[in-house]
Amino acid sequence: MHQIARWTAALTMALAMWLMSACVYMNVKEPLDTDLKETQLGTKVGKSQAQSILGIVAWGDAGTQAAARDGGITTLMHADKETLAILGVVYARIRTIVYGD
Repeated sequence: MHQIARWTAALTMALAMWLMSACVYMNVKEPLDTDLKETQLGTKVGKSQAQSILGIVAWGDAGTQAAARDGGITTLMHADKETLAILGVVYARIRTIVYGD
């Protein structure tokens, strides 16, 4: 019985440490541009995304080309990256947002 209690305590502590080290909720948008003072956005916007659950299953295409195709963009002018995470790796989404003409 003591062995089960030790394992339960160890697993509970490991889970608590994992949850405390991970964000409960994060939704961050950041530019992928290196020269922001020269940025022009253009008239069109396109988005692409990839998602994962528990870091085990992932799907989607968050590439720049997929985002440009989504927005009908042939000339890229700027790109942003948006990251959404719930409880660290329980659910995660990476989205690429491109601007251009």
